[in-house]
Amino acid sequence: MMMTNNKRRQPLIPFGSRLYTAMEYGLLLAGSFIVAISFNLFLFPNKIASGGVSGISILVQELLGVEPAYTQWLLNIPLFIAGVMLLGKRFGIRTLVGSVVLPLFVWLTRGVEPWTTDVLLAALYGGIGVGLGLGIVFRGRGSTGGLDLAAQIIHRYTGIGLGLSIALLDGLVIITAGLIFSPERALVALIGLYVTSKTIDIVQLGFGTSKVAYIISEQVDRVSSTILHDLDRGLTKLTGLGGYTEKERIVLMVVVSQNEVSRLKALVREADPKAFVVLTDASEVLGEGFKLEPGK
Repeated sequence: MMMTNNKRRQPLIPFGSRLYTAMEYGLLLAGSFIVAISFNLFLFPNKIASGGVSGISILVQELLGVEPAYTQWLLNIPLFIAGVMLLGKRFGIRTLVGSVVLPLFVWLTRGVEPWTTDVLLAALYGGIGVGLGLGIVFRGRGSTGGLDLAAQIIHRYTGIGLGLSIALLDGLVIITAGLIFSPERALVALIGLYVTSKTIDIVQLGFGTSKVAYIISEQVDRVSSTILHDLDRGLTKLTGLGGYTEKERIVLMVVVSQNEVSRLKALVREADPKAFVVLTDASEVLGEGFKLEPGK
């Protein structure tokens, strides 16, 4: 959206190219490794079953002594096949790769020494590690399969919302962990699950938040010119209808970075002291002047 005289920047790696596809698979592998090492460093040795197939594998190991990686394979592969049969082939090769590679990395890193025996620290850092890894996998448009596939099947054939289906399955795993281990372990597992979800959001959306400004002014041309030339930002003119006056008004929509907010307000105030300005958060902005996708 930034108004410049420079030639429009192009992504370093064109979307759909072989290099871009290789990068996506690289993210899938890297993210799966981070999930696996976090599982073996924090969650498994401290018996924190915070949902998902990995949580089930901890419960099975406790009850039957089966290696977690084997349980994950035994669940992931049938779930992938069921997903393809019941939901179609839209999952693709990436989900299959994730379903196989993640347990493989869990098996390869099974001998690492745990970094802590404090269950709260393990839940926090294990949740961060798993969330980081899954976020990287999702950035590569991949999937590690697991209970997400089961949740999609439940959603498809029962009408239960996808988010609720995932919550129910994870909740069932955590409740079972509370019965097998202790209620305290179930509470700690909830913390780990929450930290994982928040970390995924951060990886997906980033720390920085841009701002969207909606400006209503009697001096539309003056304010527009100021934003375009002094702030060097693009804008969009929307048509609004006054709720009291029933008159059509022009609403200017401008996206700015966090450090441009003060300058935007000052410039608008200078152009029209009576302008009405509303600012709201934008978690992620893609396009010229901000972040370019794909290719980053």
